[in-house]
Amino acid sequence: MMKTLIECVPNFSEGRETSKIDAIVEAMLRAEDVYLLDRQMDADHNRSVITLAGTRESVGEAALRGVGRAAELIDLTRHEGAHPRIGSTDVVPFVPLRGVTLGDCVLIAERVAGEIWRRFQIPTYLYEAAARQPTRRNLENIRREQFEQFRELVPRDPSLHPDFGEPRLHPTAGATAVGARKFLIAYNVNLGTDDVRLAGGIARKIRASNGGLPRVKAMGVMLRSRKVAQVSMNLTDYETTSIETAFDAAEREAAAVGVEVTSSEIVGLVPRDALPESAIRRLKIQNYRPDLILENRLAKAIEERQPTPNPFFSRKN
Repeated sequence: MMKTLIECVPNFSEGRETSKIDAIVEAMLRAEDVYLLDRQMDADHNRSVITLAGTRESVGEAALRGVGRAAELIDLTRHEGAHPRIGSTDVVPFVPLRGVTLGDCVLIAERVAGEIWRRFQIPTYLYEAAARQPTRRNLENIRREQFEQFRELVPRDPSLHPDFGEPRLHPTAGATAVGARKFLIAYNVNLGTDDVRLAGGIARKIRASNGGLPRVKAMGVMLRSRKVAQVSMNLTDYETTSIETAFDAAEREAAAVGVEVTSSEIVGLVPRDALPESAIRRLKIQNYRPDLILENRLAKAIEERQPTPNPFFSRKN
């Protein structure tokens, strides 16, 4: 059993072309002692969320390989989707799982952010626990503008200059936010309406920044392929605000405007203690399966894949 284990959850701005995500994942898995836990593509968001786990020595190199491959394959000047984004690789968070601290993940985030600029000329921003500026702890403060606006503002506004790199975005790959944080649960609630204004109103009521649920980020988005409005949430501390609490709040606010919650969904993985089996049906989770549970998926990944050393890359990279 590995003594150290860190989760890395890079988000890529591509959710429609499977071949591109296949190539990015393949590149990341060439790193030593790294396991693929989950991959989810969303065509409406035009975004993919990849969940890896690896040792302290290897997980950073895996992330770097993914960033490099994404820069080759994803052109943000031709990208459109419902989810905010500033880069082909939009965010790269590191999360302590076993034998490491949040401080260890901060050091890895700093090294990876510096290497992204050095290797690929993509400017980087540090967020959450790795942030060097208080205003950048919150990812939304970095990603307030979309790529198209962000690339115009960065050269002119010193407050938007990156932590690593020159004050200019990569012409097609944009910028990347790299962070260290606690375990985050990406959780979406789907409404029985296609009115995205209602979803946005519910999001404003329940998110922490507007005085709602603590440690909850939320926004309203439109899923055009399903003609459904969605309340898209990030639960940044599920021990403070649980999935059940978030669902109940969204359902209550939806009922107040005469809208039904038709389903909900998990994006990525959840720890076992965050999703009691007794709550799955009540929460209307449409994509539930046992390997959405982090512990189940990790055990399966380790059993399925015994990684072998790559002679072209050492632990010192």
